[in-house]
Amino acid sequence: MGAPALSRSRQDYLKALLQLADRSPVPVTTLARHLGVSAPSVTNMLARLEDERLVSLHHRGAARLTPEGGRQALRIVRRHRILETFLVRALGLDWSDVHEDAEVLEHHVSERVLDALDRFMKHPTEDPHGHPIPDARGRLARRALAPIGELPAGARAVVREIRDRDRARMTRWKQAGLVPGAQLVVRSANRDDDVFEIEVAGRRLVSGSEGLDGVLVQRVGSRST
Repeated sequence: MGAPALSRSRQDYLKALLQLADRSPVPVTTLARHLGVSAPSVTNMLARLEDERLVSLHHRGAARLTPEGGRQALRIVRRHRILETFLVRALGLDWSDVHEDAEVLEHHVSERVLDALDRFMKHPTEDPHGHPIPDARGRLARRALAPIGELPAGARAVVREIRDRDRARMTRWKQAGLVPGAQLVVRSANRDDDVFEIEVAGRRLVSGSEGLDGVLVQRVGSRST
């Protein structure tokens, strides 16, 4: 099978809607900010995607993926995360540098090559940033995760996912030991002053919630969903 029939911009929109959606449709302004484009451009593209039955539009143009749009978005996410994993595991690139490379490659690698990469790496289930990789049937593991800033003092947790859109932040987190699989303890959580003291890998880290935003953890003893 060749490269996906969807244009690159359509793929970017579907993937963004999957990433941003929770239980509510995604507002035009939120999608525009995420993609770095104007609100009118978003409105025009969403109208096309609605005509193609990939999204459904709601109040004031807010968008939600249709079942088919969701399937297409998961295929794109699978491509991206397999490519990131290959770039780190096989080519030895740093995990903080591969997001943008995978963004480019995901639009050009054929399904045949992607399947070969998946087999070569023995079907990885997570990318280098801890995000679950959808399987070949489009199934994505769901987990009960929370930002570190929501944990109370004394809580123990394991880092499961790292947001991969900001290279500088990823580099700082890696240097601090906040990497997937790392165990941590919240030594203190002062929400009034927005100061959190974290112990990870035997080191003490003091940060505000903004500096920890993007690191998702699973409390020790909590269950995946």
